[in-house]
Amino acid sequence: MADKLDSIRRKLDDIDRSILQALAQRQDLVKEVSELKLKNKKGIRDLEREEQLLNRIRDLAHEVGLDRYFAEHLFREIITNSVKFQTHSLVDHQNEKSGGNGIRVSYQGTDGAYSHQAALRHFNDRYSQVDAIGYNTFQEAAQALIDEKVDYAILPIENTTAGSINDTYDIVGNENVHIVGEEVLKVVHCLMAVEPVETTKVRRILSHPQAIAQCSNFLSKLPRSKVESYLDTAMSAKKVLEDGDITQAAIAGAHAADLYGLHVIEHDIANQKENYTRFVIASKTPVNVDLQIPAKTSLMMVTSNDEGSLIDCLNVLHKHKINMSKLESRPRMNEPWKYSFYLDIHGNIEDHEVAAGLDELMEKAEELKILGCYPKEESSS
Repeated sequence: MADKLDSIRRKLDDIDRSILQALAQRQDLVKEVSELKLKNKKGIRDLEREEQLLNRIRDLAHEVGLDRYFAEHLFREIITNSVKFQTHSLVDHQNEKSGGNGIRVSYQGTDGAYSHQAALRHFNDRYSQVDAIGYNTFQEAAQALIDEKVDYAILPIENTTAGSINDTYDIVGNENVHIVGEEVLKVVHCLMAVEPVETTKVRRILSHPQAIAQCSNFLSKLPRSKVESYLDTAMSAKKVLEDGDITQAAIAGAHAADLYGLHVIEHDIANQKENYTRFVIASKTPVNVDLQIPAKTSLMMVTSNDEGSLIDCLNVLHKHKINMSKLESRPRMNEPWKYSFYLDIHGNIEDHEVAAGLDELMEKAEELKILGCYPKEESSS
């Protein structure tokens, strides 16, 4: 039985390799399509073509005995990835950024951190070489951009479990940087060790305090393990590797386990399974976003202390049919009881209605700063 099982598993491995090779070949064709569209000034999305493709996939799935919903969901993910690549290609092309050259990106943390993973995910398909450089703090990562030591900085701005990351709001509001993109990364916490040991053998667990809090239900079932806060998730994984102690484990992402050669002994251990972090991409210069691309615009606004002033400003957005997806307040430095409001709106500043709304908003607010207009991260769901 064991020999037969091994044989089947080898066949599965071969099929998995073939699937990945086919996806890589498909991505090469997507790049060719993107280049042709740019050359002939064709639109990125052909919704009729996408629906025809999904209809064929549903029919083919039924024909070969696969669940139609599963096949459709899989190909929606593939289409989303294709559209994302073509969107970035168009933005780079129109802003004269060459995708063939290498770039340098700063982030907070060390190799294997979620920020490191997000940086590679955002830029790897667009540039021949991506040098992701870790810094101890968000401010240091931003300062590297300001000092032109890097081309971009990637900073987490909100998490679906932990909420907003205030340091990033302060940086984009106060520093001379522009948001030029966003990346949404699913956070999957894993327990990892130097050997594939049983969790009952683990006596010490290291991770960032937020990751520990997000995995509290799982950790409560390990009363014999001492849980200790560490600098960040990736650094805790690195320390577990360096110590080489089989009774020691770290909570981090699978990306860190791959990077440091650790064994994932428990996968997806967070209390909340739908855990996402949204990162913003900062640059020294803004980008222009083609009107055919779904865009998001981030703003920083200061209102007067007059009664109803904030509502008056928000009513401007309603008047111009501008959808606001985020509103955050932060206290202003050296101005007690005065606040900056950070807004995300869906829309392009080149759109006439959005531009008219922002002009009116500028008249009503004491201060209005456009932090960036950039392609909106598309969801496949």
